[in-house]
Amino acid sequence: MNALLKAKSAYSAAKAPTRTTKDREYDVIARATHGLAAAHKTASLNKGPESFSILADALHKNRKMWTIFEVDLAAKENDLPQDVKENLFYLAEFTRQHTSKVLSRKANVRPLIEVNMAIMRGLRSGAS
Repeated sequence: MNALLKAKSAYSAAKAPTRTTKDREYDVIARATHGLAAAHKTASLNKGPESFSILADALHKNRKMWTIFEVDLAAKENDLPQDVKENLFYLAEFTRQHTSKVLSRKANVRPLIEVNMAIMRGLRSGAS
C-alpha cells in the first residue's frame, strides 16, 4: 500500500457522519416499528399460530425497547424537560397495556405503530 492510499484510509473514517443520540434512538425505534408493521401484515394475511408468534416476538421487542427508554428516563443524568419525560412515561405505560391487549387478541397493533412513528417524527423534527 502506498502512502497516498494509507493517507486516504486513515482519514476515511472522518468522512463518516457523526451519529447523535437522537439518530441512534430513531434507528432503534424505526427497527422496532418496521418489525411491528411487517408482523402485523403477516398476521393479517395469515391467521395461523406461526404468524401470531411472529407478531408476539415483534411486540416483545417493542415493549422491551420502551422499558429501556423508561429506565433511561428515570436516570438522574437524563436532562430532558420534566414534561417531556412525563409524556414519554405515559406512552411507555400505554405501550405496555396496549401490547397486553394485542397479545390477548383484544386490540389491534396499529396504535403502537402510530405511537412509534410519532416519536420518530419528533426526533427528526428536532424536538427534545
